[in-house]
Amino acid sequence: MSIITVFSGNYCNEETAIKEILKQISYRHLTDADIVAKAAGLSNLSESKITRAFSTKTSVFNQLTHEKERSIAYLKLATAEIFAEYKDKILLAGFTSILVPAAIRHALRICLIADMKHRVSVASSSGMSESEAIKLIHKGDAERMLWTQSVLEKDDPWDASIYDMVLPSDKMSSTEIAGLVGKTLDKDILKASPASEQSIEDFLLAARVGAALAKEGHFIAAEADAGAVTLTINKHVLMLQRLEEELRAVAVKVPGVKSVSTKVGKKFYQADVYRKYDLETPSKLLLVDDERKFVQTLSDRLRLREIGSVVAYDGESALDLIKEEEPDVMILDLKMPGIDGLEVLKRVKQTSPNIEVIILTGHGSEADKKLCMDLGAFAYLEKPVDVNLLSETINKANEKIRQNRENA
Repeated sequence: MSIITVFSGNYCNEETAIKEILKQISYRHLTDADIVAKAAGLSNLSESKITRAFSTKTSVFNQLTHEKERSIAYLKLATAEIFAEYKDKILLAGFTSILVPAAIRHALRICLIADMKHRVSVASSSGMSESEAIKLIHKGDAERMLWTQSVLEKDDPWDASIYDMVLPSDKMSSTEIAGLVGKTLDKDILKASPASEQSIEDFLLAARVGAALAKEGHFIAAEADAGAVTLTINKHVLMLQRLEEELRAVAVKVPGVKSVSTKVGKKFYQADVYRKYDLETPSKLLLVDDERKFVQTLSDRLRLREIGSVVAYDGESALDLIKEEEPDVMILDLKMPGIDGLEVLKRVKQTSPNIEVIILTGHGSEADKKLCMDLGAFAYLEKPVDVNLLSETINKANEKIRQNRENA
């Protein structure tokens, strides 16, 4: 038996085509939601954070948390574990279908796509206007393009080299699509064999190594061949030998790994410099202060202490950011034009009480301090601040957050 993967543009009749395929063959139907749920169980990431990996909008905090890269590592692991459990007779549809490596020869890779006129017609039938339909389709295509870039380094999500079959769902009925798929599955090349089953074990081992590396702050491509693991370093690194030793030390501990080798990839000689990310440091720090020179200098000084941050220059910008992104810790000035720090503190504690707010002001008073602490501030500090004291306060705030999460 075989595996089927289906990747599709939105409004390309994917659901009806899959339903028709499953009427003809008795396969286990898996979706992105199934893979995301399993990935969440394997990691310390929530389903909503993992699902965000499919979105065009990367979190402004991703430079600090690398949640997208971690999500992809655990999505691969979740997919590989499911494949290793069931071996075949699986139909996987959605973004995660792209994660299935080409080495798994008994997987039939299908892409469903239709022209814009057809897709707009399908979308409009649900009641939306033509302009709304076009906007939604373009958004979906952009998400798919960024996803194939992230996973396969392919700019075109409909690139025929990615798939075994690219089917025009506007020109073929669902019955015709299902019939063609059924006939194709009868071909010997798509029958499971010892070699193709070994490729699933290789997929699983590579995914386990990738997840183990991601847990340590390394985002490195891993491949496996019967226990022999190859790690590809695709960014320039100043101390290559040291990095290779560190990577091998992590990978060799993964059960099933017999040997580990490293190599540099085609992007190694580009300007980017590779670095390991310390995922134990404060992850989502927001600095809010209208004094641009001061806050940029503060951000640089914290970065030297391995504490990264995102900056907002006024209260309104900070509140807008918090609507979409919830930082762990906020360092907040009191005196700002427009919405001042006290008002920001009030609103944050009303809408996002889990955010720990450290007040840092040069114009405060004892009355202000009491009011801020009564409103729920974690700490009240005055400018000029000792950066070591500020770092210590940030770490204490993050420790409180960590304990609250463990006790939840």
